Amino acid sequence: MFGVAGDGGQAEAVRVPFAEATLVAVAMDEHDERLPAVLALADVMPTGYHAVRGAHLTRESCVAVIGDGAVGLCSVLAAREAGAGRVIILGHHPNRLDIARRFGCTDVIESRGDEAAAAVADLTAGAGADLVVESVGDQRALDTALRVCADGGRLSLVGGPHNALETMTCFMRNITVAGGLTPARTYIPGLLDAVLGGRLDPSPVFDATATLADIAVGYEAMDNRQATKVLVRP
Repeated sequence: MFGVAGDGGQAEAVRVPFAEATLVAVAMDEHDERLPAVLALADVMPTGYHAVRGAHLTRESCVAVIGDGAVGLCSVLAAREAGAGRVIILGHHPNRLDIARRFGCTDVIESRGDEAAAAVADLTAGAGADLVVESVGDQRALDTALRVCADGGRLSLVGGPHNALETMTCFMRNITVAGGLTPARTYIPGLLDAVLGGRLDPSPVFDATATLADIAVGYEAMDNRQATKVLVRP
């Protein structure tokens, strides 16, 4: 079973209030090779899906993802699964950018600020991206996201918390602002069906493993950008 519990779930046993409404039972054991893909559905894959849902992407659509963490990577995967023809990721970590390429990103930008905005402009003939996913949650990333969004485009904020958003800029450029907290439990059944059916595989976001006893080592690896997402085993 997996789910989202506000009091944490990294323990040998967890009591979950209202479990019948929050947890999802999965018929597999700990040796099932699909387990990492299923575990990604507890958080980062639903968030990536949430970031692109409602954008009505087509092969002509361009998506720019700000940030190469697990949520940003899953946003790349979700955008490609939704049919986007071009997916640009803005990030700085070679190991994570390799995962983005595996997930189908078409372009990688490793620069920041003005250079990053100019690079997106070059790739889109000055138009900008139809959908911009901000998956970092700091002011610089938010500013970049707004700059690279096309007029009439969509800005999806899933990195939170955010500081100042230039609402007048959004108003004058007809930019739709979406995103917010992810209702993961709503998305899990459909995503789980895709994983178990072999149509979706977000498992590459887990690029390191730690035991429950050494979980602090896993957190340190993520904090030091030595791992994207750590899979915890007993």
